Amino acid sequence: MSATFQIDVGICTFRRPELAATLRSLAAVTVPAKAMLRVVVADNDATPSARALVEELRPEMPFEVTYIHCPASNISIARNACLDNSTGDLLAFIDDDETASRDWLTRLLETAQATGADAVLGPVRAHYATSAPAWMRRGDFHSTLPVWVKGEIRTGYTCNALLRLKAPSLHGRRFKLALGRSGGEDTDFFTGMHQAGGTIAFARDAWVHEPVPESRASFAWLAKRRFRSGQTHGRLLTQKASGSGKFPNLVLAASKAVFCALAAVLFLPWPVRRNGYALRAVLHVGVISGLLGHKELEQYGAAEVTSQ
Repeated sequence: MSATFQIDVGICTFRRPELAATLRSLAAVTVPAKAMLRVVVADNDATPSARALVEELRPEMPFEVTYIHCPASNISIARNACLDNSTGDLLAFIDDDETASRDWLTRLLETAQATGADAVLGPVRAHYATSAPAWMRRGDFHSTLPVWVKGEIRTGYTCNALLRLKAPSLHGRRFKLALGRSGGEDTDFFTGMHQAGGTIAFARDAWVHEPVPESRASFAWLAKRRFRSGQTHGRLLTQKASGSGKFPNLVLAASKAVFCALAAVLFLPWPVRRNGYALRAVLHVGVISGLLGHKELEQYGAAEVTSQ
């Protein structure tokens, strides 16, 4: 990396006033030595509804803020707008309802430099209101961490990530528009990057924080999210196997769903364990749905407005 370099931070937004808190948290982050910081806000609403908020906060921001209107109601369009409009060496992603810790970028960059990874993921810490169910707060079902398979991270997420834009595995890579309403576009993106030889590292101290609104503090919301995640995983498995090759995956997913459902019954008196197994059962049912080619649930755009 050159003596001085630029980090762009991409924020995809859709009718969220919480964007103001996100931008203010970025204004307070510690900028790594020799780095220049720039923020790209990609507004995915049909009308440029976030423009006024960005303009209002612009005087508070100690670095350049670029606003892009990229309609409409398809998160992949917004994510690709961040990629297409990034002029930096590195591009970080953070969600429009999250706030960054003060040393967020520093920790992501330290891990990128130490590992040489093409992408670095950070943890997302969920913050629950006292009105959230006790089992949910104890089990912490909303926080986000990467998943390791045989000692490596094979896919990722965009709620806390840093990309090395010149990495060969990221050259020309974009988020699929077909997944921009259902979700799973980030899983698909990072899975493709890994399959192209890219490496993914984890910066355990690069925290971002996410409040859990009342509309998401329910078993039903979590079940819908898990089911859709399972659908994405099933679809990715389908891409690797066709015809009779799907059958072993269907049998495995069905076996896991049954096991988790029985475990949920076994742990009926213990809500954290019970609901944890029940949500895993829902995820595996989603895998079956994805393997069978069912349409994935819509999560963004109009669906997002009604679910927030």
